[in-house]
Amino acid sequence: MALLTGKVAIVTGASSGIGNATAKIFAREGARVVVAARRKAELNELVSEITMFGGESVALAGDVQNEGFAKDLVSLAVSKFGGLDIAFNNAGTLGSMGATPSITLAGWMETVATNLTSAFLAAKYQIPAMLERNGGSIIFTSTFVGYTVGFPGMAAYAASKSGLIGLTQALAVEFGANGVRVNAILPGGTDTPMGRIVASTPEELAHVKGLHALKRIAAPEEIAKSVLYLASDASSFTTGSALLVDGGVSISKS
Repeated sequence: MALLTGKVAIVTGASSGIGNATAKIFAREGARVVVAARRKAELNELVSEITMFGGESVALAGDVQNEGFAKDLVSLAVSKFGGLDIAFNNAGTLGSMGATPSITLAGWMETVATNLTSAFLAAKYQIPAMLERNGGSIIFTSTFVGYTVGFPGMAAYAASKSGLIGLTQALAVEFGANGVRVNAILPGGTDTPMGRIVASTPEELAHVKGLHALKRIAAPEEIAKSVLYLASDASSFTTGSALLVDGGVSISKS
């Protein structure tokens, strides 16, 4: 039997990268998937691809900073597929980058709103729906940046993504007795549109690869497999964790 047979999932940031790969692997493993992002055309293409291999999916375009959108995603999962069991809150941004004194308050707030406040809003509506099903699994996309490794010029990104780990731990304790597991995934360098921003030249890409113990970056599908683990019953005793899937960048000094 497929790992997610009978489950209903939400995946945000699904128009590309890790979210896109995860939505596909969830659907292949039997989940019915609500996919979300700002770009409607890319979401419709994803739904078509999932349908072609026999999966079930529906798309809703919107901004994860919007509380109404967080509520609407859960309502769609319930009305279309009958409930909610899994949520991969993956949408995020690099946000304002550069020397910290040069970052505007507006830039800081935008980064925090996209990476952290959106996760709070998502959980606010996802958890009640999961309680109706006697449990579920919530996964946030955090990062090793600001957790095990510091990079200059990334204060807003590091702070907002590190905040997700605190949120993960608080929610895991608050709702663990009700069967809701909450974990964060911490990817290393990955071949995604966002990843290419910080590795936009062959020289930058070679540098980023060299930071990892594996001396390469990940394909989105590799990260998606670890998200699948956290979503499935294979991780039934795993909650409150910050799971490094970082190719050893956190421990590599060579």
